[in-house]
Amino acid sequence: MTRRPARRVPLLAGALALALAAGVACSDGPASPTPRPAPSTGPSAGPGPSAAPGGRTPFGAHWDWSRHESFVPYLKQLSGSATYHELSWCDIEKTQGSPDFSAVDRIARESQGLGITLHLKIRTGVCWATGGTARHTRGQANKTESAMPRDLAAYQGFVRDVVRRYAPYGVREYAIENEVNAPQYWAGSPADYRRLVTSAAEAARSADPEARVVDSGISSVAYGMGVADRLVRAGRPDEAVAAYRAYFPRRVGTRGRQIPAVDGPEQLRTALATEQNTRNLAFLAVTEELLDERIVDVRQLHFYEHFAGVPALLDYLREQTPAGVPVQAWEVGQFWRDGDGDAASRADEMVKAVVQLVAGGVEQVLWLPLAYNPDNRQGSEVRYGLLDPDGTVRPAGVKLAGLALAAEDATAEPVTAKGLAGVAFRRGELTTLVVWSASGGSVSLPAAPGLDSGPVGAEPRRAAGPVTIGAEPVLIRSTGDPAAILAPAR
Repeated sequence: MTRRPARRVPLLAGALALALAAGVACSDGPASPTPRPAPSTGPSAGPGPSAAPGGRTPFGAHWDWSRHESFVPYLKQLSGSATYHELSWCDIEKTQGSPDFSAVDRIARESQGLGITLHLKIRTGVCWATGGTARHTRGQANKTESAMPRDLAAYQGFVRDVVRRYAPYGVREYAIENEVNAPQYWAGSPADYRRLVTSAAEAARSADPEARVVDSGISSVAYGMGVADRLVRAGRPDEAVAAYRAYFPRRVGTRGRQIPAVDGPEQLRTALATEQNTRNLAFLAVTEELLDERIVDVRQLHFYEHFAGVPALLDYLREQTPAGVPVQAWEVGQFWRDGDGDAASRADEMVKAVVQLVAGGVEQVLWLPLAYNPDNRQGSEVRYGLLDPDGTVRPAGVKLAGLALAAEDATAEPVTAKGLAGVAFRRGELTTLVVWSASGGSVSLPAAPGLDSGPVGAEPRRAAGPVTIGAEPVLIRSTGDPAAILAPAR
């Protein structure tokens, strides 16, 4: 497999506000419903702070729409964020010529009513439009893999209909397929995927010049393999092993030979050469070619690993993403089969993962799942929810809502001084730091006029004495430059 040379480019670390594009595209396809105006969203019930109406924040979530009524009080705290919904051609148009968009219409209306920007993932599925028989069926919704359409012109017509229909709701971003590196999601080759995305991009832009095309979101595991592979190929095998081990401490053995324990460079090379990991790297490569050629506008990141894996992942993204291309994490979570961490420690891990991503320039970070589904196929909570199944807010949910408020209409920059890690959110003269000790020790910040502090997710209070920063993330709010705020820390 030919790999292209790495390039050092900065991730976008400027303003994190997301602007909803305006305008309505006319359609000669299925009639578009008239969207209802979004109601104002004032402070909501439930624990934690509430986002003010109209603000934009990078922190959001993805949820099960069949249960969303239980989640509405919490979702109002994420007003100004984004989410996504996955649709498939085969589900929308079960009978050729008779599409039914009603379920997606409802989701578009309700997302708009919550003040949350909707993105769409467009998949084909397997049916009359693609031919053949599905080999993989998943979940209660009986989702299948996707396959190449038999008629690309008809596929482009479907994409145009989707884009024209949902532009009035402010939908501007369309991902083409999902995790195509996985056979259970994509039945074709990398070359097939390239043809599909090229066709979809042409159709989407013709329907709405403001539409942005997003890649499929290569899986979290495949990104980890890409991180290690890049370092091996750069002649840095020991760093590759260290990055692999930091990235996969909770995955080893969960997929047999695909994610084995690795103690040295030769074991790592063997792991990267398995059939599935070879496929992972091939689809990662074609995704990056599509980004290089600007066929795709936005890079989509999926990350479910330990927060210790984020720094090497950010290095990878800086090297392998063209300048000016935004990175958005549509799926971020905490994979931990039979995890034994308590609610407080898992909430702190969540904060460290999402904060590092935003500090590193990732535009949007959407937690998945919002709420644990006890009826999932694994039969256990493999991916950690912010809420209980009934909508009760967990400590992790309180903290994410607090981050959403702190980041509202703010710019973000990383904090690395004084042995600390974290982010500084700056809005006008106000700076909000979310920091923790990266060294394992503690850092003391003397009390100062105008300096407030407290746990993430709680309203900070005036510091009566020194602020001690340890392994648990702390929120600090003051005026001025972050470096000046931290200057006396010791």
